[in-house]
Amino acid sequence: MPPAQPPRRRVPAPARPPRPGRPAARRPRQAPRRPARAGTIRLGNPRPRLRLVSLGLTLVMLVFVVRLLQVQAVDAGAYAAKAEKNRFQEYTLSAERGEITDRSGVALATSVDAYDITADPKMFTPKESKAPDAPEQAAALLAPILGKDPGELVRKLKAPGSRYALLARRQTPQVWKQIKDLKNVFAEKARTDKAGGGAGVSVLAGVFNEPSSKRVYPNGTLAAGILGYVNADGRGGGGLESMLDEELAGKDGKIKYAQSGGRRVPTVGARETPAVPGSDIELTIDRDIQWAAQQAITRQVEESRADRGYVIVQNARTGEVLAMANAPGFDPNDLSQANSAAMGNAALQDAYEPGSTAKVISMAAVLEEGAATPGTHVVVPNRLHRGDRLFKDDIDHPTWYLTLNGVLAKSSNIGTILATGQLGPTQAQANRVLHSYLRKFGLGSPSGLGYPGETAGILAKPQDWSTSQQYTIPFGQGLSLNAMQAASVYSTIANGGVRIEPTLVRGTKGPDGRFTPAPAPKQTRVVGEKTAKTLAAMLESVVDDREGTGTKAAIPGYRVAGKTGTANRVDPQLGRYKGYTASFAGFAPADDPQITVYCAIQNPTRGSYFGGQICGPIYKKVMEFALKTLQVAPTGKPAPRMPVTFKPGE
Repeated sequence: MPPAQPPRRRVPAPARPPRPGRPAARRPRQAPRRPARAGTIRLGNPRPRLRLVSLGLTLVMLVFVVRLLQVQAVDAGAYAAKAEKNRFQEYTLSAERGEITDRSGVALATSVDAYDITADPKMFTPKESKAPDAPEQAAALLAPILGKDPGELVRKLKAPGSRYALLARRQTPQVWKQIKDLKNVFAEKARTDKAGGGAGVSVLAGVFNEPSSKRVYPNGTLAAGILGYVNADGRGGGGLESMLDEELAGKDGKIKYAQSGGRRVPTVGARETPAVPGSDIELTIDRDIQWAAQQAITRQVEESRADRGYVIVQNARTGEVLAMANAPGFDPNDLSQANSAAMGNAALQDAYEPGSTAKVISMAAVLEEGAATPGTHVVVPNRLHRGDRLFKDDIDHPTWYLTLNGVLAKSSNIGTILATGQLGPTQAQANRVLHSYLRKFGLGSPSGLGYPGETAGILAKPQDWSTSQQYTIPFGQGLSLNAMQAASVYSTIANGGVRIEPTLVRGTKGPDGRFTPAPAPKQTRVVGEKTAKTLAAMLESVVDDREGTGTKAAIPGYRVAGKTGTANRVDPQLGRYKGYTASFAGFAPADDPQITVYCAIQNPTRGSYFGGQICGPIYKKVMEFALKTLQVAPTGKPAPRMPVTFKPGE
């Protein structure tokens, strides 16, 4: 191996002389590079990474800035509204519903204090209630008190994202007291548990109440057909409650307040729009007369095992309805027990053929047109062939020799056909004349009450009358009406031939206590005063004469005018004739008429079905009571004795 040689010495190059006029520049001295050792890691340049990190942080900060700008500027209103919604609660302040009273101010429908039972579903979540089954526990406790299905309550208490649930409407103060007592028991138990280190759970903490009102009918079934009822939402569901709902309901208010944990924060101001109470409605009904009418018709419907019946009492001079009773009825305080078929007002909503009570219209037409007088002789055979039918009276009889007054007193169908046949030179012309009087008396049109669901009845145009209708309509078959229309016919005669549209409302009393009378009803002259007085005297013969059909309606000390009716009845289920409609209509005192009473009973199945036999006594009871209640004195004048029959050859 050759001997190592010493390293060569590097001889530095001679320095360049500096240029004239410039100092010599110094070259920086560079550190000698060390040779890289084997296995050493060489570090990269950190600057690119720092730039990347800086860029990322800048982007993140930019996102935060943009989001902050969006929250604080662009969407500030929306987020503020959400915060306010969670912080503030808004509830409706129910307006107090107006009362319905009789003509003397006696309450027939009123409102009492009640509570809507509510809950905050958020307070029943596991996080808030500290109980995984808080809705189920609360529902099990509340269901028996509220009369609700537990499953339904659980669904309401579990409503996701909701802060309000209505559990039950219009509960009595007693119901809320039971719930409040339970809340206090569980709250005390929760405090005790918490003091002992437990969770301190009160599953009813999220149940609250809101003041409300409940509709009450102090007289139960009395006048229920007129009044109607309110539905679950507190709105009118039938009758006058529905017809006058806008006036009765008033205007709801609102209240908005801060809350925390389901409780009101008293230190934060509330915004409130007060509720405006509804108006009170004063009816023309007299509670005592209504009671007498309802008792009488209810008893007779039960004794006759009839489908239904109605009684109407009307002031003949003003058109005011003093009573409108239906049987069977219903109790609007407890609709769960009501029969749906009895929940309307049958006196206005039933259309039926009136029978012989409508003969007074035929007689009015004959007298007003001068076709006959009360003493005109009418020979009434046992049978009469007209058109395609053979007509008869209610009883078989030999040939009757009756006056026109006698035709009405004995209620002869054949005599009425013969009399109305004199209204024109041809049957077609006679039909047109009779139709015009039927319309004038109010048939074929609503009575004018404006009552919801009232029927106008059925009255065909005279050119559309069938062959048989030409002869049945004069005695009350082949057309239909409601009980109010029938009563109005007799009130028109009692009022001297002037028809006054019936009324049920006397006026309204607003929240300010000011009474506003109802508009005056429409008045229409139907027949002359002389004709009306003659008809009144003829109707007295029906009751006063021993040969009349209405003797059971006579009232000692008073002169009574009236007419019986017994009509074939169309069964609404079968759509054909089955059974009868019994009726009686009249007014008193006959020489100074003030009160009209009309009674009708549908399909009596036990005992008599003749109007004079089962409705005459009802007329008497109700009329007697009304005369005494209104203190109407007997006139004391003797009744005229108009001839009923005549002797052949006279």
